[in-house]
Amino acid sequence: MRFFPWGFWLLCVASAPARGDSGSKARSCAEVRQLYGAKGFSLSGVPQAEISGEHLRICPQGYTCCTSEMEENFANKSRSEFEAMMKEAGRSVQTTLTAQHRSFDSYFQDLLNKSEKALYDAFPSIYGELYTQNMKVFKDLYSELRRYYRGSNINLEEALHEFWTRLLERLFKLMNPQYHITDEYLDCMVKHAEQHKPFGEVPRDLKVKATRAFIAARSYAQGFLVGSDVVKKVSQVSLSHECTRAIMKLMYCPHCRGMSSVKPCNNYCLNVVKGCLANQADLNTEWKYLMDSLVVVADRIDGPYNVDTVIGTIHMRIAEAISNLQENKDSITAKVFQGCGNPKISTKGSSSEDKKRRGKVVLEAKSSAQALEMLVLDAKGNLTALKTYWITLPGSLCSKKVTASAAADDKCWNGMTKGSYLPEVMGDGLANQINNPEVEVDITKPDMTIRQQIMQLKIMTNRLGNANIGNDVDFQDASDDMSGSGSGDSCPDDVCGKRLSKSPSTRQPETHAIPKQSGHGVNGASSRSLPSAFLLFLWVAFITAQHLGR
Repeated sequence: MRFFPWGFWLLCVASAPARGDSGSKARSCAEVRQLYGAKGFSLSGVPQAEISGEHLRICPQGYTCCTSEMEENFANKSRSEFEAMMKEAGRSVQTTLTAQHRSFDSYFQDLLNKSEKALYDAFPSIYGELYTQNMKVFKDLYSELRRYYRGSNINLEEALHEFWTRLLERLFKLMNPQYHITDEYLDCMVKHAEQHKPFGEVPRDLKVKATRAFIAARSYAQGFLVGSDVVKKVSQVSLSHECTRAIMKLMYCPHCRGMSSVKPCNNYCLNVVKGCLANQADLNTEWKYLMDSLVVVADRIDGPYNVDTVIGTIHMRIAEAISNLQENKDSITAKVFQGCGNPKISTKGSSSEDKKRRGKVVLEAKSSAQALEMLVLDAKGNLTALKTYWITLPGSLCSKKVTASAAADDKCWNGMTKGSYLPEVMGDGLANQINNPEVEVDITKPDMTIRQQIMQLKIMTNRLGNANIGNDVDFQDASDDMSGSGSGDSCPDDVCGKRLSKSPSTRQPETHAIPKQSGHGVNGASSRSLPSAFLLFLWVAFITAQHLGR
């Protein structure tokens, strides 16, 4: 029976708490209490000193300053704070894009307004009734040009053709006031007169140059708005449950472990954020295409399409066209009479208004080419800087918001304790997260909101591509093109067939540094000491039973 007291002593030792220094005093939770209160939570129930952490569901289950309620509150707080970081980063990009749109839009509208104002200021004194009686024709032209630029579904070539037709009808009647000209006669007149180019080459030349300039300007302005809207919608995508747990572990678990001053390891932070923003990173390819397309069209606007000259001189081209008609009035009228017959003589008598002005009209155009050049230069710089936004976002958030440690730091928070972080950093995008050691990501279920935004980028890039070669594209609501959204944009077939599993067969083992034993630390979670203690208990019980059996 002498063995029994010795066995009982071993049992007591095995049942003792597995703390690095059983005689040391529990650490104070003053720092965590201060942080918890600063986040707006009640300090009621918050431990004054460390407690055992078997109750924790996210943080390592060693000695801790966090209760279950605190862990849950910190998790919710980390979620809201990370989503706020995303929105703040997104707002910065939105501000840049909307500022570029505002600058170009203001320039372009001002260019159009000045052209219209120059026409209104000069034409009354030059043409008299020829202008005042037909003012609506000119107003309607500028109104249609503005509507087209703002995105209305208008055929610009048809709008210009309609303007020249209406102007020809009005001017022909004013230049032949001695005749009674019916609508039927005007229809015939238009058909015959157009064959002889009553306005010279101006309508054809303006149609080519103005349509290219307006198509480019409209697509360019719209591209900035689409980019801004995509960022806004993507920034509002909520975090997954798995991501919330990972962000909590990254941002607040070190506080619970009494390591408030220890910064997260940089590579650890990158893996967490890349896992959380895996879908967002898939925007990268189409986002870069959009930025590149905007740069190309910007060069067109300031180069071959010469927006400043074309849009800023519309009034001058109209005046040139009217002068051509006046100079060729007699030959045009004779050819019309030959083809359509002589109209009846009007009983109202004739007017001499057509003699108000003849010959070439000289109008001045104030160039703003330098302003456009500066706008384009500024835009190209910003667009180039934004090209890699989605794949550089994790690094930016880790360095500026999460304030992760330096890459070579071996005394940082690695998710378990203070030490180095060994796992490799994952690649960008959803498919590359199949073995992410920090965030469980289902690569077979891409986020549909983000897939829709990828499609929006594709549609806008296609419009810019058409604008680059002078082709017009209807600006229908992009949502009309969303049938089958996400097809072809989800993960590859050879990857999507593998649903992510956390079993050892499909993911690399976690290789966190083993926590160092110290007077205050815990050699692993306290719950991990239970199996060894239990085995020791069974062994002692077995030896004791054998001894008693003798």
